[in-house]
Amino acid sequence: VSTQSTGSSGINAEYGYQRRVRGVLTLTTLLYYKILIEVMVQKSNRDFPPLKNDLIIRAAYGEVVERVPVWIMRQAGRYLPEFREARKVNDFFTICQTPELACEVTLQPIARFDLDAAIIFSDILVIPQALGMEVQMKTGVGPVFPEPLVTPKDLEKLDIDVNVKEKLSYVYEAITLTRHKLEGKVPLIGFTGAPWTLMGYMIEGGGSKTYSKAKKWLYTEPEASHKLLKILSKVVTEHLIEQAVAGAQLLQVFESCAEYLGPALFEQYSLPYLQDIATGIRQGLRDRGLPDIPLIVFAKGAYHSISKIAYTGYNVVGLDWTVDPNISRDFCSYHSTR
Repeated sequence: VSTQSTGSSGINAEYGYQRRVRGVLTLTTLLYYKILIEVMVQKSNRDFPPLKNDLIIRAAYGEVVERVPVWIMRQAGRYLPEFREARKVNDFFTICQTPELACEVTLQPIARFDLDAAIIFSDILVIPQALGMEVQMKTGVGPVFPEPLVTPKDLEKLDIDVNVKEKLSYVYEAITLTRHKLEGKVPLIGFTGAPWTLMGYMIEGGGSKTYSKAKKWLYTEPEASHKLLKILSKVVTEHLIEQAVAGAQLLQVFESCAEYLGPALFEQYSLPYLQDIATGIRQGLRDRGLPDIPLIVFAKGAYHSISKIAYTGYNVVGLDWTVDPNISRDFCSYHSTR
């Protein structure tokens, strides 16, 4: 089962956290980081500092470990005062799209807490952005798509031949920079949203309590729905491969909106694409001569299909708070981390 957690271990309340104010970068600092990034992205993974804490990687591969590894789901931001300081002077997506800022925010919780992994500061909605859709992050509202997908004809507006490596280069530069700045302290997790979850946002125009517009597509436009899911699956797979190339040591796929699908819809419109992504990542890494790395899948609310998720090719199956880990481990058998 997943090693993710909503809490933290080893937090020292007396930890005198004194650091410079985040988010305000001088021109000199920006130029320094730009040069540093350009140098780092030219280096191979062999040049990264040796990993000192591989606990979460060993756990992901099902090895017996000395303790449960811990990382926080909302690790890079929101609750930290230093993150809020950065947000006062930077738009959310500006932080995502500026490697040095994304690196700073990623490292903030690692400096405070005794965690076993870092997760790169990014967002699942960089995928729709790469496909040509505008996404705004509005305070008190969340992500908003000014022009969501309304009919299947709107699929023609998507840049389905997008050069992912070029369009999302800022994510990969942030990962490479962060790997070096971590100095091997803990592994770095890369991530993305799963196709159905991304489809939901792209059609609803933002978050939703029902995802009724997106679900209507599944019932009334099944062909167009599968077309969109295939487009997203391809781009997501390429994005994850590039994250691994850049230095990510584990990869996670968030199917955050799985709870809005019943068993039949989930197995038709989510499960096959989750499997395609896992297969595509492993093949892509082999094609590039890169070693295999652990894959994590988290389908929130898909308790009804855990035994099937275990067969999709991921090393770790993430669980939400409604699921009994002991029962789920029996369902997963030996097809994912126990």
